[in-house]
Amino acid sequence: MIKATPAPPSSSDTDLLLVERTVAGDQKAFELLVIKYQRRIERLIGRMVRDVDLVEDIAQETFIRAYRALAQFRGDAQFYTWLYRIAVNTAKKALMDLKRDPLVSESALRGSGDDEDETSAVENELTSSETPETVLAAKEIAAAVNAAMEALPDELRQAVTLREIEGLSYEEISEVMNCPIGTVRSRIFRAREAISAKVKPMLENQSGKRW
Repeated sequence: MIKATPAPPSSSDTDLLLVERTVAGDQKAFELLVIKYQRRIERLIGRMVRDVDLVEDIAQETFIRAYRALAQFRGDAQFYTWLYRIAVNTAKKALMDLKRDPLVSESALRGSGDDEDETSAVENELTSSETPETVLAAKEIAAAVNAAMEALPDELRQAVTLREIEGLSYEEISEVMNCPIGTVRSRIFRAREAISAKVKPMLENQSGKRW
């Protein structure tokens, strides 16, 4: 009789195990959680603040707060959803302390280093067959998207960033932003409409467009 191969543990199961080990006093377990999510948390914060010098400090404060509150984590939500909520609140507090408004920075949207995310991947799609005019148009449209996102109210920008760039579900965004799913859907719809209103005329004006 052939025994069925047990399914590998899911990411959420692994996270919960690491949380339990950390609470039990295993410092290395928390270090693994930091390594796993540090880049994603820094990217999220980088899209909320314009000053790139603040990103690392806010990320560090996020993990410190998470560590202190870890005993309160019950596993009702995904660990990274819980962590994202702490990151968003920590970034908001830091910016309020500095009396600055959260803004999406163009450099943060482009991504950084060798960690290629969705945005940088789009930018790298350009091929040698494309004309300078097409390349320029693509850059202008990307800039228009960035500008449109910068102009969004804070709650709309956060919602659409978590959905379109971080890939969170509506339920997860609801947990992160501490609001009903209906509100999340409304904010994402309004954000998409605002961005589309800025970008659509540019797309319609492109001749021989590949969009």
